[in-house]
Formats: sequence, structure tokens, C-alpha cells
Amino acid sequence: MTTATVSAEKSRRRGAPLGGSLLFLLVSLPLGTVTFSLILSLGLSGIATLVVWVGIPLLGALSLLVRSIARMERARVYSQLDAYIDRPYLRLPEKGLRQRWTARLRDTANWRDLAYLFLLFPLGLIEFVLVTTFWAVGAGLVALPIYFRFLPDSAWFFPGPELRWITVDSTVSALPWAALGVLVVALAAALTKALGTMHRRFAVAMLQPTVAQRRRMERSWQSADETPAVTG
Repeated sequence: MTTATVSAEKSRRRGAPLGGSLLFLLVSLPLGTVTFSLILSLGLSGIATLVVWVGIPLLGALSLLVRSIARMERARVYSQLDAYIDRPYLRLPEKGLRQRWTARLRDTANWRDLAYLFLLFPLGLIEFVLVTTFWAVGAGLVALPIYFRFLPDSAWFFPGPELRWITVDSTVSALPWAALGVLVVALAAALTKALGTMHRRFAVAMLQPTVAQRRRMERSWQSADETPAVTG
């Protein structure tokens, strides 16, 4: 089975798996935070020091870092969100350091990788807050008949001990809230799958080859016998 066939088969799936989506969305925030910080620090430092040539290796390191993390993201999307993403990079000239870096800078796939990783932090933050809030509220309500007796005054108060609009001080009074918690958990599961599916579509749109890139890649491979090259 070719990679194109695999990609088409994965794209026909109706939604991302629940467990993989939950893991993906929880990890996206710390990963996005680290990636955003590295991109921002290396990018600003490289631009600021270009006049003394120090910025050139810094920007080169940034380019290699972005491509490496983007490859990891494709693997993460495949393993957790069940969607295969083809590598979109053009072949690099085998000889000539300047030619290789020029080809890398002209490859729009690298800039799309950069845009995706830059947006991973704000998207990951929104996804993390939504997922953790729904799951925490749902789990807390479901377990309320068990743990309310271990709270101060052996009761649960909403919104708080100072303002007691709702008081749960018995198993019977906690059962309706546990039933509500089951509904919230169901909503959390549906939200998690929906966010995972939406992020999968976003990742596929940003990290897979465009039609123009596929044509350029095909032309590059067709000319491989005439001009030796390596994948970079």
C-alpha cells in the first residue's frame, strides 16, 4: 500500500480516537510552550545579531529545529490522532552548502511548519483549558457521593463555604449531582473527540504537501537521475 493510499484511507476516518485525542491535547500545551519559546528566542536572537554574522548559525539552527519538531508532530498525529501526513520537503542538492540552504529557504514547506508550530501554543492552551475543565468538573461531580464526607464540615458547598447556595451533606443529596457529572463526562468525551478531529484537520492542512508542492516533488524526483540529490 502506497503512502498516498494510506493517507486517503486515514482521511476517510470519521473522527479521531478518544484516548489518542485526550493524550494529544494534554501534551500539546507543554510541547507548544517549549516550541514557542525556542522559536521566539532563536528567531529574535538570530535577527538581532545578523549584522555581526552570529545570527546566521542561530537562524540555521532554528530552521533545523523547526523541521525536526514538525517531523515529530507528523508522527504524533499519526500515532495519536490516526492520520498519516506525507513529508512535503523538496530534495536538496547534494553539493554546495549555500545551494542547500538556499533550497531549504525557498521550500515553502519549512515556512508552513514554522506557522504550525508557532500556532501550536495558543491552540494548545485553548484545547488544554477546555479539556481539563470539562473532565475535572465531570469527574468531580461523579465522585461527589464518595468524597463529600471527607470535606470540611462533611459537606460540599456551591459556590463555596462562605456562600452556600447548594449544600450536599448526604449520599442521597449527592446522587443528582453525580448523575449530572455523568452527563458532563459524556460531553467531555464528545468535546475531546471533536477537538482532536479539528486539530487533526488543522495539522494535515498545514503539514502535508500542497498540490503545488507535490508537483514540484514529482519533478524533483524525475530529475534525480540527471542531478544527484539527497532528501533533507
